[in-house]
Amino acid sequence: MPNIRHDPVAPTRAQRLASGTGIDAHRHDDHQIAYAASGVLAITTDAGSWVAPGTRAIWVPAGTVHAHQAHGELDLHLVGLPATENPLGLDRPTVLAVGPLLRELIVAYTRTPEDDSPERARLRAVLLDQLRASPQQPLHLPAPATPLLRAVCDRLRADPADQHTLAELGRAVGASDRTLSRLFRADLGMTFPQWRTQLRLHHALVLLAEGLPVTAVAHRCGWSSASAFIDVFRRTFGHTPGRHPTY
Repeated sequence: MPNIRHDPVAPTRAQRLASGTGIDAHRHDDHQIAYAASGVLAITTDAGSWVAPGTRAIWVPAGTVHAHQAHGELDLHLVGLPATENPLGLDRPTVLAVGPLLRELIVAYTRTPEDDSPERARLRAVLLDQLRASPQQPLHLPAPATPLLRAVCDRLRADPADQHTLAELGRAVGASDRTLSRLFRADLGMTFPQWRTQLRLHHALVLLAEGLPVTAVAHRCGWSSASAFIDVFRRTFGHTPGRHPTY
C-alpha cells in the first residue's frame, strides 16, 4: 500500500461514502471499530481483506495499515479507542457480529463525537460491554504471499465464478495440485475450497450491495443454483441474501 497516511488519533464519527469510493491506506495509533449501518464495508490490509454487511463490524487494531472501500451507499460509523484499551484482546483485524442493541449504541455514540457528558460516558461503557460479548465471525479473505499461490488467487479474484479444479489451475501456473493444496494450508490457513467460498461470499456481498438480484449474484459468483447460494449465505450470515436485516 503506497503513500500510507499516519493519522495518530482514530476518529469517532459518522460519515457517508458513495458507492465505489473509499478511504485511502492509513494507520492510527489507536484501535478503531468500523461499522456500516447501510451498504457493505470492505477493509483491506497487506494480510488480506475483511468485508462486513450491516450485521457485522470490523475491529482494526492500533498500527494496522488499512484502506476502506464502500459498496453501495455506505453509512459509515467509526469508533476510536486508545491503544491502551482493548476490550476484545485482539491484535489483528476481526469481523464481529452486531446485534440490534450494539448497532444502536454505535450509531448513537458516533452521532455526537464532541459530547463529553456523563450520559455519553455511560453509553460508551455499555458499548464496550456489548463489544466484549460480540461473537467473532470467520469473514477474513487472506492474501497469499507465495508467487505461485498469488497467481492462482489473482485468477480467481478476476472471475470468482471460475469453475476450474485445483489441478487445472495448477497446470496453468506450473504447479501440481498437491503443491498448491499444501500452500493454501501453509500460507492461508485454509483449504482451497474454503478460500474460494470466502472469495465468492465477499464478491456476493458487493454485488448485493450494488442491487443485483439474488439469482444473478449466484451465477456471477459461481454457484450452481440460487438455492445453493442461499443455503451457503444463510449458514454464514444467519439470514438469506434477499432479506438483509435493517433492525
